[in-house]
Amino acid sequence: MAKVRSLKALIKAGICAAALVAGAAPVWAQEVDDEIVVTATRRSENLQDVPLSVAAVSAEKLETILAGGGDALALAGRVPGLNVESSNGRVAPRFYIRGLGNTDFDLAASQPVSVIMDGVVMENVALKSFPLFDIEQVEVLRGPQGTLFGRNTPAGIVSLRSAGPTKERTARVSASYGTYGTSSLEGAVGGALTNTLSARAAVLYAHRDDWIDNGFNGQKDAIGGYDEIAGRVQFLFEPTENFDALLNLHGRSLDGTSTIFRANVFTAGSNDLNGNFNRDRVFYNQGRNNPQQYESYGAGLTMNYDLGGATITSITGYDTAEGFSLGDIDGGVAGVGPGFIPFDSSTQDNLNDLKQFTQEIRIASPDEGRLTWQAGAYYFDSSFEVTTVGAGFPPAATVKHENTSWALFAQADYKITDKFVVSGGVRYTEDEKDFVAIAAPLLATLPRRSVSDEQVSWDLSARYEVTPDVNVYARVANGFRAPSIQGRDVAFGSQPSVASSETIQSYEAGVKSDLLGGAARINATAFYYTIEDQQFSAIGGAGNLTQLVNANEGEGYGFEIDSRFDVTERLTVGVGFAYNHTEIKDAALAVAPCGSGQCTVRDPLNGAGNALVNGNPFPQAPEYTLDISARYERPFGERGAIFADTDWTVRGETNLFLYDAAEFRVESQFEGGLRVGYAGNNGAYEVALFARNITDEENVIGAIDFNNLTGFVSEPRIIGVSLSARLN
Repeated sequence: MAKVRSLKALIKAGICAAALVAGAAPVWAQEVDDEIVVTATRRSENLQDVPLSVAAVSAEKLETILAGGGDALALAGRVPGLNVESSNGRVAPRFYIRGLGNTDFDLAASQPVSVIMDGVVMENVALKSFPLFDIEQVEVLRGPQGTLFGRNTPAGIVSLRSAGPTKERTARVSASYGTYGTSSLEGAVGGALTNTLSARAAVLYAHRDDWIDNGFNGQKDAIGGYDEIAGRVQFLFEPTENFDALLNLHGRSLDGTSTIFRANVFTAGSNDLNGNFNRDRVFYNQGRNNPQQYESYGAGLTMNYDLGGATITSITGYDTAEGFSLGDIDGGVAGVGPGFIPFDSSTQDNLNDLKQFTQEIRIASPDEGRLTWQAGAYYFDSSFEVTTVGAGFPPAATVKHENTSWALFAQADYKITDKFVVSGGVRYTEDEKDFVAIAAPLLATLPRRSVSDEQVSWDLSARYEVTPDVNVYARVANGFRAPSIQGRDVAFGSQPSVASSETIQSYEAGVKSDLLGGAARINATAFYYTIEDQQFSAIGGAGNLTQLVNANEGEGYGFEIDSRFDVTERLTVGVGFAYNHTEIKDAALAVAPCGSGQCTVRDPLNGAGNALVNGNPFPQAPEYTLDISARYERPFGERGAIFADTDWTVRGETNLFLYDAAEFRVESQFEGGLRVGYAGNNGAYEVALFARNITDEENVIGAIDFNNLTGFVSEPRIIGVSLSARLN
């Protein structure tokens, strides 16, 4: 324990140092002559040459979509087929790719989309919410990634790559201020400290005032704000030409508001928001205005040693987190409203003493040559406790989760000709989870559960260069999500539930093309997959339970298009589109429907009154997503330019739960943003006006069904101004 405290103290000290010296530099997607380089495949490769469906979000686009205090949820729809949502404020985002995800809100939930930060997996949902700042690029790999990344990647990967240290001196500071006192200050500074040591320090501070009134007690501006600070400091040691070591220390502290639940904002039989919805007011008598506090700290060490004919890479990661969220989840006051609320309900969940350790070591051939290969081993270990308190229940229930996993993997690419390349990989994984209830006042005995599995994952792909500007490819891949244990319900007198491993078989084929002399880029992929024993979370019902279930099979198919067009020398337009058809295939699978009895269930019911969900789409899987962005830039003065960025995303019809109810089948929604400004002195400084959710859409993000028709919606419109300056 002393070592853990020492490490945390070291990380905090590093972050404080970052805050004192940070000034920031704008970071752009890594482009070389318009070549986008991606690294999530464990090698630096041209995106156009990677034989799988992958998209990159540049730092420039991130700067636009994160304006106004955006977090990971802002990535939703910004890559075709990617959805992100949460019922836990700025903590515990849930990621979905090609319709695959997990709606479980528990702090122990597993997800089929893995989030990788600087080469280290962020397995726990709290770690996935680390703020996005000083990011060089976000890479989204769609489809199973089990060979290189192992279990819990059947849907794909979201890889976050921070801007790293360089010998060149760089510095930048940026600040913004907008509606509801939404403000941010971000900075980074870096450069050579000695001939062999470089460093980069970055810091983020974000704030929003409380802006929602509590109509029950008459308190003005009681809810909705947050304060968040995060930092990262990196040291790159390069003593020789064949060895380098990168140390990454990072941490965040959040003090804010959890999700704003709103009672009876749907009318029975309709999915439209009704008169009970008021964006600026709620009626809470419990939950202490839904506070949320979290801290996380971590360290990573990446070392590369070039042997000449191969390179050995070691990636070590250690992360900790703890915190809590408290919510008035009925969204109102029993007997008062809004609408009919039969009883009051609030819940607090605490994450205690999360520790995650990962170690990967691999050896890889040089990137050149007819045959390239990599092989390695991986180890994962985590433990944490979750304490749940429900209003009106006995003392808190506490459960402990432990997970260990190890794997061996290998992958190779072979050039049959200069134009035809085949790739294949295989991975063996063992995964074990243990669960024990430390305190469960409503159960006579304390339950224990253990699950384990071993699986072989593999992939095979081929790429053919039709012309120097057009590649076609095909890929077949297999992956799995490890068995899961859900124990939150012991706090409410129910036994924990278990789901066995799900396995996916995926097929895709696509084309990647640069056209019109590089003025247009169009990448398109068609896919089909089936999942055996698909894991779902059955959430809600009269008991508001969270139970794991396995469906016999799930099926999905569709296509994705990523495109960019240089319409003129000054105007660039990007269009992304994804169509996803998902379907549950299990004639016997039944789940508890709406517990309030107020919703209109359209599924057939079995003898126990449960909904038969065969044929329904996966929950939180939009039928389609559309993203349109444009940037216009025009010289102004001798060394300046005026610019305008706009982006719009549309999400198709989405079912919020496993069962189908009229109130919880959300119709298509859209949201847009705009940023206009002036960049002077060849981009050395910038001033801009921005607006997020510019049309102030009230988009339904999720719902709670157990005692009324509760819903929660998207962020409000934020209008503001930003300033930045940089030194390179």
